[in-house]
Amino acid sequence: MKSIEMTAKTVEEAIEIALKELDVDRVEVEIDVISRGKPGILGIGSELASVRLTKVDGTSDVLDSANEVIKNLVSHMDVDVVVNLKEADNEETGGPVFEIEGDDSGLLIGRKGETLRSLQFLTRFIVGRQTGERANISLDVEGYDERRKQSLANLANRVAQRVVKTGRSIELEPMSARERRLVHVALADNSEVYTESSGEGRDRRVVVIPS
Repeated sequence: MKSIEMTAKTVEEAIEIALKELDVDRVEVEIDVISRGKPGILGIGSELASVRLTKVDGTSDVLDSANEVIKNLVSHMDVDVVVNLKEADNEETGGPVFEIEGDDSGLLIGRKGETLRSLQFLTRFIVGRQTGERANISLDVEGYDERRKQSLANLANRVAQRVVKTGRSIELEPMSARERRLVHVALADNSEVYTESSGEGRDRRVVVIPS
């Protein structure tokens, strides 16, 4: 796969230059933001933004459909954002990963990522109907998903330490099925505690229990 790295004052400017260099559209490349750069103070200490674009070897119906669906959805939400393809085929999810960036991108996250999850669900549903295929599409907003993963892992480990110290079980706040799974995975190798899910529906949560 052909790849190119580009620097510019902003991430978006670097992406646009690289797209012209490769002579491709956004859906034809994976976009990796290496550095978002720094504005500095009066130009002092500033750093250029850096990106890497890798040309995808062919696209699929799911990929093409997802790109159009996401763009249409965010356009109806009247937000100033751009949609980038981060990975054409993620090994963990088994589908493409798109990242949304822009001045209004924070509006698409919502409380505890609820808006982002709803947008992802709607995208998967529409693309599945359009293509007749299982659409394992993942959406992220400026790295929010990765930060949330790390935050949950840190929380799980802190709670586990407290459970071991006190010898008492601790219930975490209600979480989505995906977030509960991340907590279970984070503590799977900890022999001093084990985890269970408790509650029903939106109140379902992880309980960390001393072994």
